[in-house]
Amino acid sequence: KWKGEGTTQNLESIVIGRCYDYIRIVNPAVGEKNCSEIWEAFKNAFINKDPCSILPEDYELFINLSLHPIPPNKSLFWENNQLLVIGFAGRGRRYMSLGDTLIGFFGDLLNWCGQANSSGLDYESCPTTEECENNAVESFWRMASITYAQHSSGVIHVLLNGSAVGGAYPHPG
Repeated sequence: KWKGEGTTQNLESIVIGRCYDYIRIVNPAVGEKNCSEIWEAFKNAFINKDPCSILPEDYELFINLSLHPIPPNKSLFWENNQLLVIGFAGRGRRYMSLGDTLIGFFGDLLNWCGQANSSGLDYESCPTTEECENNAVESFWRMASITYAQHSSGVIHVLLNGSAVGGAYPHPG
């Protein structure tokens, strides 16, 4: 049906596990979070909805439940060089990229979508951004990025890959 890959198998177990990994091991300073409640808020953003009608605002409850402070002077914005950023940021020890927050850690490298009029996940295919911009994953990262930018403060660091084919921003938007 869609051109994109389907929902990552065992998505619920993966993201709940990531949530506990984050609050217990990666960054216990964020304090206690209800990982099951965070999962439910995440899932309810896109379940039972047209996969091409998911808006960034649909993730608002998930964002509010997952939110934690970003230390001043540690924000690291980047484009087109994820592996370098992971090493450079040191999982939040040197800098804190979006992927080093609970929100980013939760969704990193995963895929997901629901189906209209169904409480299940679509494991066969999900829409790509080319097929529809308001898909579950694109809207998640848009809301996550907006929230990250709004909560960043102090000196802001930027890491771009000028050697990439097409430049640092190969895709418009």
